[in-house]
Amino acid sequence: MPASVATPWIVAAALLVEGAIGWPRRLSHPVVWIGGGIARLERGWNRPERSAKARRALGVLTVLILLVVAGGAGWCIERLAATAPFWPGVAILVIWGAAGMATRSLFDHVRAVSRPLTAGDLPAARRAVSMIVGRDVEAMDEGEVAAAALESLAESFCDGVVAPVFWFVIGGLPGLFIYKATNTADSMIGHMEPRWRAFGWAAARTDDVMNWIPARISGALIALGGWQGWRIMWRDARKHASPNAGWTEAAMAGALRVRLGGPVRYEGVMTYRPDFGDWARPRAHDLQRGLRVYGVACAVLLIFLIAGGFLWPR
Repeated sequence: MPASVATPWIVAAALLVEGAIGWPRRLSHPVVWIGGGIARLERGWNRPERSAKARRALGVLTVLILLVVAGGAGWCIERLAATAPFWPGVAILVIWGAAGMATRSLFDHVRAVSRPLTAGDLPAARRAVSMIVGRDVEAMDEGEVAAAALESLAESFCDGVVAPVFWFVIGGLPGLFIYKATNTADSMIGHMEPRWRAFGWAAARTDDVMNWIPARISGALIALGGWQGWRIMWRDARKHASPNAGWTEAAMAGALRVRLGGPVRYEGVMTYRPDFGDWARPRAHDLQRGLRVYGVACAVLLIFLIAGGFLWPR
């Protein structure tokens, strides 16, 4: 295979494979391996007796180790694909590329909330949404469950679909693996709570940088998928505390003409967030509509990749 193996067509094939099949449940996912390494480093280095300055420096070192290990693993696999015969090389790239995406798993997790919510089984819907959000779910009503699932769907569309595709196209398997390692680190240690604030600073900032362009692409794809949402996205995206998450959440609110954001409770503490959109809180049927918007947005992304393959340097 040629040296520039991560063509848009390879990326499109990986997206299709993951969307159709997902990752086999019997196999340990590479993200689990990354998470295990991060957890060990955090336990060993993020000790309360160390100063905030020392913990921040060790957090920076943790991110650097992740970048080297993840990028090196991606480089090795890509070199193996490049030296293999054509079709085995393609298969290697597609399989490992699919491992870095979460198109199918994201759909399945949100659909697991939508089905009981639509059937009126609120306790089951709360249990399902607790698998994808960290907020308190015990007292959630229908609108709060639907909003939580839609917000997770919108934000994870960037983290699990668009950003992996973007970095796979830009940097091949090394770029994809580096992004997944960074995003996993952010989800595990990139928090503002006292335990992680210093140690997770580098992970959070690196993830912000790597998601900056993909988040805006993701918002545009959601607006395209819903045939509307541009005005709310441009108006409300910057309200979010995150420099990136607001683009997808505001786009989803505008695409569905619902109101997302607002107050939520984490571990018994109420957190007040800005509203996205001018309409009523979503209901169960809006979550079904959100899944359709997500599906169309994924299809548009796939079309762009296929079209881009014709323009890619041979």
